[in-house]
Amino acid sequence: MTYQTEIDTTSALIQRHNGTWDGISPEAVARMKLQNRFNTGLDIAKYTAKIMRADMAAYDADPANYTQSLGCWHGFIGQQKLISIKKHFGTTKGKYLYLSGWMVAALRSEFGPLPDQSMHEKTSVPALIEELYTFLKQADARELGMIFRDLDKAREAGDTARERFLTNEIDTYQTHVVPIIADIDAGFGNAEATYLLARKMIEAGACALQIENQVSDEKQCGHQDGKVTVPHEDFLAKVRACRYAFLELGVDDGIIVTRTDSLGAGLTKQIAVSNEPGDIGDQYNSFLDCEEIDPATARNGDVILNRDGKLMRPKRLPSNLFQFRAGTGADRCVLDCITSLQHGADLLWIETEKPHIEQIASMVDRIREVIPNAKLVYNNSPSFNWTLNFRQQVYDAWAEAGKDVSDYERAALMSVIYDTTELAKEADEKIRTFQKDAAKRAGIFHHLITLPTYHTAALSTDNLAKEYFGEAGMLGYVAGVQRKEIREGIACVRHQNMSGSDIGDDHKEAFAGEAALKAGGVHNTMNQFA
Repeated sequence: MTYQTEIDTTSALIQRHNGTWDGISPEAVARMKLQNRFNTGLDIAKYTAKIMRADMAAYDADPANYTQSLGCWHGFIGQQKLISIKKHFGTTKGKYLYLSGWMVAALRSEFGPLPDQSMHEKTSVPALIEELYTFLKQADARELGMIFRDLDKAREAGDTARERFLTNEIDTYQTHVVPIIADIDAGFGNAEATYLLARKMIEAGACALQIENQVSDEKQCGHQDGKVTVPHEDFLAKVRACRYAFLELGVDDGIIVTRTDSLGAGLTKQIAVSNEPGDIGDQYNSFLDCEEIDPATARNGDVILNRDGKLMRPKRLPSNLFQFRAGTGADRCVLDCITSLQHGADLLWIETEKPHIEQIASMVDRIREVIPNAKLVYNNSPSFNWTLNFRQQVYDAWAEAGKDVSDYERAALMSVIYDTTELAKEADEKIRTFQKDAAKRAGIFHHLITLPTYHTAALSTDNLAKEYFGEAGMLGYVAGVQRKEIREGIACVRHQNMSGSDIGDDHKEAFAGEAALKAGGVHNTMNQFA
């Protein structure tokens, strides 16, 4: 519906009330409706699911159409990210939000900072989704409000060309609301608990849920040791629970991202149920580290498997966990991924220990032999030392090609002394093109960084504290922050405007007319930044 159509529709409605609504401005109503086009989180989930499905189809046609996101731990951070994207690139196409369970645990729990072990309140996850979208909708309201004000000025000046331009800007306005991929960890309990949380997350606006195959009560960060996986049937019950939640709420094209931690997980809490040789339970159990035993040597309490007519005793740790054979991680990842896609998953996530395109591709190639359009969400993790990893990759490639590497010490390649070398330059170029190259070679549809804004907040605060509390004093803030905000066009330099002060003034004027007491007058210090 166009701006003028919205005004005309509201005007007709007001006229039907026989003068009792004459104090209502049709144009003010139209503006409020356009500034808040999403009434519920479900409206957002349905809208963004369609965007993400279209992006997935575009990627299938051409892997150059990969998508990206940054993890955001607060609504304001997500808002500023999208404002920045629109400012620099003119569109939000292909740019999402990521909600990291790690950052929820570390920054949003009432218990205080926690490790990524699903100990935080599960309700904090949908609460953050709702908060993120509240801030993104406010970004819409703010930006549209500024266009409306410019439209009023054009009318006052009699500039019809400008008026037509601004009206078209309103009619073609692109919202800051984008898809969010939300981390549901390992489901926070059994399948029913997963379903209940998934429903809350979808109602808050999530169109894509990411769930991992770890044990809920033993869940670990994907880049820490001690990870314990569950048999496929247990995991698939939770995948189905997420799908039921989407379907119940009418988000028929909701996206499920299934994450496998099997590459770095050497343990399982359960032996899978197997009804016949070769079934999925039998395949899971085939990776267990077992020893063949004579029945006469069986010990009290032993768990024993019958495999191909032989009695096998899985190695059980004092923790009562069972151990997988070393070197089976990649094979288990491939099986996990194929099984998930065959049972309702839409996208895959393979958690790796380093950013190595050929390692990822070696697994994706095998998955695509069975499911040709398999594609990944990939964690461009801050847990990787990107500089050292890629310098070592270049070092190894040079050494294999017979190139002289005697000037370099492989284990010390992180050192600043190598920063200007040809090796470092080549490594940096590989980092720069990693997303494009991995999208083409390794089937990665979506690249994300899980917790970048955790690090940027710490880094920027450190820089400010060092200067402000040091010799620079107030110049530490002015030169290091405010002057840069002004010159780089950072919207929140006018922080009153960013927090909604002008939106409130517009509403006050609509509600009270000339009697409105507005904050944005001539004495507002924000006018120094106009």
